[in-house]
Amino acid sequence: MLKLSVLDQAPISRGQSPETTLQHSLELAQWTEQLGYHRYWVAEHHNTNGLTSSSPEIIMTRIASVTRTIRLGSGGVLLPQFSPYKIAENFKTLEAFFPNRIDLGVGRSPGGSQLTRSALTDNQNKSLSDFPRQLADLQGFLHNSMPRDHEFRLVKAGPRIDHYPPIWVLGLSERGAKTAANHGVGFVFGHFIKSDNGEKVMETYMKNFQSSVTSDQPTSIVCIFVVCAETEEKAEELALTQDKWLLNVGKGADTKVPSIKEVQSKEFTEDERTTIKQNRKRCIVGTPDKVKKELLNLQELYQTDEFMVITNIHDFEAKKKSYQLIAKAFQS
Repeated sequence: MLKLSVLDQAPISRGQSPETTLQHSLELAQWTEQLGYHRYWVAEHHNTNGLTSSSPEIIMTRIASVTRTIRLGSGGVLLPQFSPYKIAENFKTLEAFFPNRIDLGVGRSPGGSQLTRSALTDNQNKSLSDFPRQLADLQGFLHNSMPRDHEFRLVKAGPRIDHYPPIWVLGLSERGAKTAANHGVGFVFGHFIKSDNGEKVMETYMKNFQSSVTSDQPTSIVCIFVVCAETEEKAEELALTQDKWLLNVGKGADTKVPSIKEVQSKEFTEDERTTIKQNRKRCIVGTPDKVKKELLNLQELYQTDEFMVITNIHDFEAKKKSYQLIAKAFQS
């Protein structure tokens, strides 16, 4: 049975405040929990005016406090910028508050510009190539499984609980897939960022997986943009705001989600139309039947049993409706 989950970048719709956007994240999490979604993950972004997801651990804590069953996770903590020890303590604390509901997703992304990364690392020179070592340390701190010869073996991450959040690696390439597989953790493929070569990436993960203290079998998720409405015309209209938002993100411009009225008031250039067409390969836009059919086709391609849906459109009520229609399509 296909599982459905949510990725929330907490995007600000033009005309709304950051405070309203964060309240919408709480409401969306409660809404999708009622609809039967399996997980609700919060992204991490920095130095951007349109995304309020700069501190996933804090947002997760708030959402967990107003929900009961849905799993909460990070999609994902930018491990190269931080201390594996501190991340382990943050997530063990979350796990202690909300047992068996927390996921620890980590990514290798630099988190933005070089200046932004320098601010995150407090000007420490930290190499992205150190990610596999940091992942191993994170796993060791979480499970108290550091090798006997490790310099931090005697440093224990608290609270010292006996249940642990599973680790997931977010990736786009075979390198990321191999890293997740070699460490025996879950793998999330970002189809919503890069849709090509995904089948090969997932095959690489499955083929190379090695059991670990985290998991004894491979587990995968595919994350994808989806905009769903009762008619094809309505879905396309809503998706225009996401199309324009993606164009702006690609240009390094304003990252607030524009309104339908704003988008329709301007003509796209030929180059922009070409980019939108390319971006649509990362998306599914359409009616519930179309969305269900295309997700099932992708399930066959990726050999996964879970999709994480991200919907960055302007109208919040339409976003809620989109998630509702998708859920109902898979219940029928």
